[in-house]
Amino acid sequence: MIPRMKNKQYQRELRRLDGELVAMQEWVKGTGAKICIVFEGRDTAGKGGTIKAITERVSPRVFRVVALPAPTERERSQMYLQRYLPHLPGAGDVVIFDRSWYNRAGVERVMGFCTEQQTHNFLEAAPGVERAIADSGVILLKYWLEVSADEQTRRLESRINDPRKVWKLSELDLRSYSRWYDYSRARDAMFRATDTAWAPWYVVNNDDKKRGRLNVISHLLSSVPYRPLKPLEVTLPKRQKPDGYHEPGLSVRHVPTPY
Repeated sequence: MIPRMKNKQYQRELRRLDGELVAMQEWVKGTGAKICIVFEGRDTAGKGGTIKAITERVSPRVFRVVALPAPTERERSQMYLQRYLPHLPGAGDVVIFDRSWYNRAGVERVMGFCTEQQTHNFLEAAPGVERAIADSGVILLKYWLEVSADEQTRRLESRINDPRKVWKLSELDLRSYSRWYDYSRARDAMFRATDTAWAPWYVVNNDDKKRGRLNVISHLLSSVPYRPLKPLEVTLPKRQKPDGYHEPGLSVRHVPTPY
């Protein structure tokens, strides 16, 4: 069994990959490339942390995270995939879906929020829609983050016992916890129907979050034909002289300094 990665090694590798993500960002901006990244997975699989690791050092003007709320009444009356389409990337965009249209194949199916016929219709339609997305020039990457049953239990218990994490614990998480094998069957059916040549699924073992994040970023970078950045040759200009300026001693409010 591979031991969990130490934080020092993780931070060293992440720093290097962050530089490559910036290079990819500049290539996307310069070429007008379009990248769409879908993150799905079991509850507590680490989607949020992985997305944060990707986006922490890049521009939010280029990297946009989409996490849609529950659909409105009007959206429920639309074709299922319709509300996701306006969020797809345009030229120079990297769009990351924190859960996506695959809600229908996973949580909605398992928890009874849609009918089996609706799930069947979605699984038939999704490959064709994704083919159209890919044919429009979008680089489409789909990641499924997987955790073991024991690790999921550990993470849920840590949410219960840690006041910093309790906001992550939803009623749906608790209801879903007992349905491990229903989720496994739904995942397997989703893979069978939607793992295609133009939009394959990539599975990430994320029991060790640090290794999982680095593996996702490394794979993402290998899937995009960006060019490394040329080293900058910059010399800071001289600052202007004060030309008689003095601090005026204004009465302003300072933040208290208990630390």
